[in-house]
Amino acid sequence: MTDGSNQKTIVSLDTKPIVTVFVTSESSSSERRFNKDITIGALKERLEPITGVPIATMQIKLFDKNDQFICSLNDNTKKLGFYSVMDYCRLQVDDLNPYRTKNEWTDVSKVKKFEISEEEYNKRNDSVRHFLQKNKLGQYSEENQLHLEKENDPEGYFEEAQNIKVGDRCEVNAESKTGMPKRGTVKYVGKTEFKPGYWIGIAYDEPQGKHNGTVKGKTYFTCLPKYGVFVRPNKVTIGDFPEEDFDLDDDDLLDEL
Repeated sequence: MTDGSNQKTIVSLDTKPIVTVFVTSESSSSERRFNKDITIGALKERLEPITGVPIATMQIKLFDKNDQFICSLNDNTKKLGFYSVMDYCRLQVDDLNPYRTKNEWTDVSKVKKFEISEEEYNKRNDSVRHFLQKNKLGQYSEENQLHLEKENDPEGYFEEAQNIKVGDRCEVNAESKTGMPKRGTVKYVGKTEFKPGYWIGIAYDEPQGKHNGTVKGKTYFTCLPKYGVFVRPNKVTIGDFPEEDFDLDDDDLLDEL
């Protein structure tokens, strides 16, 4: 509009009192909301704990949504809205102190680390390891200790292996709580040369294994590549697990429809 002297007056269409901006510095990046009525001096007070840059040596640069430099906010008495800051502009906060060491507080390689020998750590009674050992938790639980004994025993898992025979259909327990068990057929039951104790060789129904039945040059059974696996007997459940048909022909697809 005009004021009668043919001079145009520009009126901003953005009347929102709150503006959302990105605040970036050498050590941080975050999304913040500020009132446009805040002065640059008060804004610096807000930005100091966020960025770690002291007010006395702080410089704020304004970038638009396309990350193009607009100007520096140098006048502490002016309000943020004076600089026509729009939503999702970026405020780059820099430290103008020439004596400050760059990355002084963010470079963890400069932090002196506390180190202790394994022998000294074992003597401490305030460590996590001591707590787990005392309460028989985690790797120090009775169940896990029994498992470790069997892993190193030449006759380990003998009893569990007696209930499994070649040709049995089976499921292998999932390694995690969210995983699914894998189905297959038992191809081998007995000892191996790669580790002590008894092992179960399985040919999976799908290529979810690690080999073709040959491990370190010795063939224990034969199957397609990536279908074979060895697991401990306690990971195997024997049962009537039919093999799923993953290769349906056209007629089967029509029947399903």
